[in-house]
This record gives sequence, C-alpha cells and structure tokens, in this order.
Amino acid sequence: MREKRESPILVTRSFLPPFEEYAEMLKPIWDSAWLTNMGVYHEEFKERLKEYFGVKNLELFVNGHMALELVIQSMELDGEVITTPFSFSSTTHAIVRNGLTPVFCDINPNNYTLDVDQIEGLITERTCAIVPVHVYGNLCDMERIQEIADKHHLKVIYDAAHTFGETFEGKSVALWGDASMFSFHATKVFNSIEGGAVVFRDDRLEKRLYELKNFGITGYEKVEYVGANGKMNEFQAAMGLCNLPHVESEIEKRKALVMRYRENLEGIRGIRLCKEDPRVRYNYAYMPVVFDGYKRDRDQIFEDLKEHNIMARKYFYPCINSYECYRDRFRAEDTPVAAAVSKQVLTLPLYGELPAEIVDEICGIIKEVH
Repeated sequence: MREKRESPILVTRSFLPPFEEYAEMLKPIWDSAWLTNMGVYHEEFKERLKEYFGVKNLELFVNGHMALELVIQSMELDGEVITTPFSFSSTTHAIVRNGLTPVFCDINPNNYTLDVDQIEGLITERTCAIVPVHVYGNLCDMERIQEIADKHHLKVIYDAAHTFGETFEGKSVALWGDASMFSFHATKVFNSIEGGAVVFRDDRLEKRLYELKNFGITGYEKVEYVGANGKMNEFQAAMGLCNLPHVESEIEKRKALVMRYRENLEGIRGIRLCKEDPRVRYNYAYMPVVFDGYKRDRDQIFEDLKEHNIMARKYFYPCINSYECYRDRFRAEDTPVAAAVSKQVLTLPLYGELPAEIVDEICGIIKEVH
C-alpha cells in the first residue's frame, strides 16, 4: 500500500528564473515608474522574440486569448470559421466574440489535431477562415491545411499556444499560416507570468494590432476602432526576458521526463501515447495518455492518482461543442472522435523540476492491478 504524500504533485509547475535575475530587472522599472504602455522591456522583449522565431512581424499582448481574439478582429472576417472542438475554451470564444460562427471539424485519432480529410466537406460560401490548434505540441498537417486554404481563398490563423520553441523540418512553427498565436501563460513551457504574442504575415496588420490592443486609439484625440486593453506590462516583459535564455534547458529536462514516461507506459494494452513525428522538434509541453480499453478507465485512473495526492488533468474535457454556453447550437456527437478522446485522455504531471522517481511512481499507480 502506497502512502499518500503530504504535498501534492501538481500537473504542472511554473518555471521561474533565478530570483536575483528577475529582481535585478525590477530596479529600472521602479526608477522610471513606467509600468505599462509599451515600455522599454516591452520593446526589447518584442525584438528578442522576433529573433527567436525568425520572423518579421510580431505583436505582444497581455495574454494569449486577447492575442487570438484581436488578430481575428484585425482581419475583418465575416461568416464561418472551421475549427476544432478539442481545445481550450479560448479558441472558440475568440471566434464567437468576433461575431463569427464556429464550424467544428473532428480530429484525427493519432495526434488529436484537425482531421484534414474532413475540412473541405465543411467549407461553404460563408467560410472565411480556418483556425486549427496544435494540440499538446503535436503539429497540425500544416501543408495540407495551407493547400486547402489557398484553393478556397481562406485565412489560416493557428492557435499555437502549446508550441513555443517548436520547429517543423528545421523551420519555426511560427512561419506557417497567415498568423499564429502563442501563449506565455504561467503553465506553459515558456512564460511571462501571463502574456501572449501574434506572429503575422501581412505587414498592414502591425498598425491595426497595435491600435486594437490599445482601445482602438489611433491618435491623441481619435478612437477609430472598438478595441480592447490588450497591452503587456513591463513586469510581464521582464519575466519573459529572464526566462528566454532558460527555455532550451527546460525543454531538455521535459524531454527526459517524457522519455521516462514512455519507457514505463509504452506497449501496455489499452494505453495509447502520441507517436512523435521525426520532422518535428518538440517542446514536450504535455504528457497526454489515452486510456482506451485499459483495465481501468480514465476517470478511475484520475481518482487513483488523486488518492495519492497526484493531480493529473482531464485536458481537454469536455469538448467545446458540449459546453453549456454552446449546447443549444452544437452537438458533440457530430465530432465523435473528439468526443471519445475527451473522455479517455489524461495529461500527467510534467515540468522540468519534476523528479524522475515521481514519474516512476505515477506510472506504478497506473499499472497497479485493482
């Protein structure tokens, strides 16, 4: 009988730089009293990220959701947007809050991203864009999606919240689509406490995004757009600047832990792990496990771990098209693969400082015969 630990093992833990590094960056903020509104650190962080992603155009935001909502607004879209029900609520909310109609496409059962074979069947004369999601750091079939978008003259806006630092065939994931949103939330591989960014192709969006995140203000006494307060503050930017030099080592630590999980769980009947694509450099953001025909179901495993003070997460559950706020408009049965996976998937604890022996313990609990 395993003893219940006193302190919980959480599904993730925010990476923080050495305290002295962050504290050192706070003094200039205190001296200047410039706390927000695109200060020195904001502008430095923006340029550093452009270099990191290898892109020309990037705008910072207070969080990833605001980044996604405002980049959609900046493109002045109208009509229907094809997207996935297997994501965090932010993806669909950003579409709906722009007055657009989400059209849910099912996911493929291998990496849980949009099933590209179903996209064209959902396109109508009202379709204006595709908003795919790179799930758990698993990349969408970006080549096929772009082919479909070009054929039907659609915009492609990626929810790339899970993919900081990832590449496809040696090229940054940020280079795909008309735009990509990245989240720097505290739970992500890379964080700026809260925060987000949009990378975009069209140079004309730079001015529009800047204005939209600043209430739509376009001049000293001029407000041309219905904007929002989406500005990243100096404390966030300072944390981002501190964390950026550490992100590669954090990814390597996560990779080692994911390999440990795989050693423990691969080949077990009823347990399904994502297969890695050799063309992708992963950031190992999450450790999703699907329990499909295992001796105990997902919810039982969740409770088993919880009894030992280990907090896994049912992520993503429920599917967006079964949310209370959308229940009268959509049906989860229309995307059966997404509905099934949402009831079977569990993301296990994963962060750079997680001890390897805890990984072994978690896998031991999963493998125990009840």
